[in-house]
Amino acid sequence: MILVNTSFITGRDLEVITLVRGAVVQAKHIGKDILAGFRNIAGGEIIEYTEMMNEAREIATTRMIQDAQKYGADAIINVKYTTAEISQGTAEVLAYGTAVKFK
Repeated sequence: MILVNTSFITGRDLEVITLVRGAVVQAKHIGKDILAGFRNIAGGEIIEYTEMMNEAREIATTRMIQDAQKYGADAIINVKYTTAEISQGTAEVLAYGTAVKFK
């Protein structure tokens, strides 16, 4: 599956299918959340949350691709990500874009 954050794919004529998305709400287990709290006091990157968000983006992307595959898409254009804090240490990641077929 080709993923791009542009509204075109160079050299390809595209037929728009539909909006597709993938979402996940992710949290770290309590031990890593406590460790992240200590890092927050000391300052610097909170590696535990960086890892959590990277994992969440991967899951959301995979789910978006699976959604596009249901429609027989060849690619997803205009790919975007958005995040929202659900509660302390818990975040939702939404990946979305436009599923297209090659003409």
